[in-house]
Amino acid sequence: MKKDYPHNNAVALYTLIYREILRFMRIWPQTLLPPAVTTVLYFVIFGKLIGSRIGAVQGFDYVEFIAPGLVLMSAITNAYGNVVASFYSAKFHGNIEEMLISPMPSYVILAGFVTGGILRGVTVGVIVSITAMFFAPLSFASVWLSLLVLVVTCTLFSVAGLINGIYAKSFDGISIIPTFVLLPLTYLGGVFYSVDILPEFWRQVSLFNPVFYMLNAYRGSTLGVSDVPVAISFAIVFVFLALSSGFALYLLRRGVGIRT
Repeated sequence: MKKDYPHNNAVALYTLIYREILRFMRIWPQTLLPPAVTTVLYFVIFGKLIGSRIGAVQGFDYVEFIAPGLVLMSAITNAYGNVVASFYSAKFHGNIEEMLISPMPSYVILAGFVTGGILRGVTVGVIVSITAMFFAPLSFASVWLSLLVLVVTCTLFSVAGLINGIYAKSFDGISIIPTFVLLPLTYLGGVFYSVDILPEFWRQVSLFNPVFYMLNAYRGSTLGVSDVPVAISFAIVFVFLALSSGFALYLLRRGVGIRT
């Protein structure tokens, strides 16, 4: 049983967070610039070329309707990708073993990596939001609620990225979940459409997609419209966050996929 030393834990947490910030800021052309470029392409193709034929969705121009989804999708992808790549690299180079045998508690390790993912996700979200304003009048029904949704969503997917990093046994292993799970969940979460247009069967299937609730909470806090009440979306997201965080902490304490 590791003893808690508050001052030492604070220093360790600060060091982990500082390292994670340096990690993605040092290569900002690869971490922060691509989401802005991708967003421009989405707006040009879906917003301008296709959106003009679709018309209004829930009382908003199509380009304005998809803007919150594009912001959240970019934040999710980058928060997840930052943690899974960073954690697996630390595991690959043996750094994580040194952390686990040190007096540093597992929750500090979890908080350090997850905070790095949150910061990158939120930073990308802000960059994409600024980019979106050149194409659509992105408004915020509640700025603070929008920021809260963004932070909570990035937290959940940062934890998910850490779990992926724990189980990954190769660099190929860190790309399987984003490609075959995360991307479909994101696209099928309602980024480019409202579930109101779906047949009843697929509308019910969407209710099992956690991204659906995150996206609706964010769209509700920006445009003021949502397919489900924002309070329900928050409750479901927090349940997923509590379960995933507890599971990640359990894996770290047991050394699953790390200790031999």
